[in-house]
Amino acid sequence: MRTENLVLMQMARESLKGKWAQAVGTYLVYIVIVGAFSGTSRVLPLTGIVSLILAGPMFLGITIFSLSLARNQDARIEQIFNGFYNFGKALGAYLLMLVFILLWSVLLVIPGIIAALSYSMTFYIIADDPSVGAMEAIDKSKIMMAGYKWKYFCLMLRFLGWALLCILTLGIGFLWLMPYMQVSVAKFYDDVKSNHN
Repeated sequence: MRTENLVLMQMARESLKGKWAQAVGTYLVYIVIVGAFSGTSRVLPLTGIVSLILAGPMFLGITIFSLSLARNQDARIEQIFNGFYNFGKALGAYLLMLVFILLWSVLLVIPGIIAALSYSMTFYIIADDPSVGAMEAIDKSKIMMAGYKWKYFCLMLRFLGWALLCILTLGIGFLWLMPYMQVSVAKFYDDVKSNHN
């Protein structure tokens, strides 16, 4: 049975209770590292390439951290670098997703959005089972998200108001919103996964 999005968000807050400082600190480190390369890519083209290469492993790392929080496991800041243990798969998955979403977006915006929703569980699948290949994870995500894309889209919409409020705080609020969103998505992943087993 599907768990309501509001319940998933409440479960995420429960998982974050007493761990907000750790979550905010970890996401701050993540943002600084990723932002350092993407922010200088306009000035130094080489950093743009480095940013593209680092994006997949870093996102896999923050996914591993978020899953640990969501499952009330031992979440540690160094987990954000765990994606480098599966560097090839993380990079491959990121680049393939990027290419597929861009190709679908060339047709129209809506197919691009649908593609992004279909591939949204890719990094959670790799985080859960590092033996899965990049293309296999994308295929598994598409299968997993069949019938759940609208639910996931609605979950993301629930954070839109919070995101607008975060802009009013000059972006500082995103340090709290990002872990809240990611842990909610991790809860969503576990819920969808349980419905597929």
